[in-house]
Amino acid sequence: MSVEKTIASGSSDLGRVGVRVPPFYPDKPALWFAQLETQFLLSSITADSTKFHYTCSQLDEAYASTVEDIITNPPASGKYERLKSELINRLSKSREKKVQQLLHHEELGDRKPSQFLRHLRDLAGADVPEDFVRTIWVSRLPSNTQAIVASQCNASLEDVSQLADKVHDVVSNSPQVAAVGVPESSAVNAQIAELTRQAEIKLLSSEPHTRFQVQDQI
Repeated sequence: MSVEKTIASGSSDLGRVGVRVPPFYPDKPALWFAQLETQFLLSSITADSTKFHYTCSQLDEAYASTVEDIITNPPASGKYERLKSELINRLSKSREKKVQQLLHHEELGDRKPSQFLRHLRDLAGADVPEDFVRTIWVSRLPSNTQAIVASQCNASLEDVSQLADKVHDVVSNSPQVAAVGVPESSAVNAQIAELTRQAEIKLLSSEPHTRFQVQDQI
């Protein structure tokens, strides 16, 4: 929308300022503020109070309520920056909480563990910590896969997901284990144990290499 009004500058001079304010993006408040500040720059708006009131005028009731305390009782100085930082912070926390609640309802289904992990990451976005995504992911895996994954706490999530896929394939391809209520056969257990051993060897083989590099530098 285009907003044009007469404002007073630091002196007694008056100037007409036209600002094209984009619709507010509740899912990407930082991007919205970046675009808004571009408009401020193009319109030569530098006064803190002017930027503050422009921003307040563009917020719907739902988002204005998020920072109601600042709008109704702004600080004596730095009004705009305070409003900006708090709105971004509070909306980000609100979105993170909603995403976490959403993730708690996701299930593995017929996907491979690595596919399920990618799905969770897509839902989570950049706002949700990787450790939280990992915890949700592991908790949704079959119990036999969870035990293997839990032993790989020092491995990267990508490596762990590949191992989980291999365990998933072994279990899925075994008719006995695929049947509900039938315990794992010794052959399947042996295959899973071998996969775990290979993963541990891969992890350990990278650690001495790193240590030798450090010693060479010394």
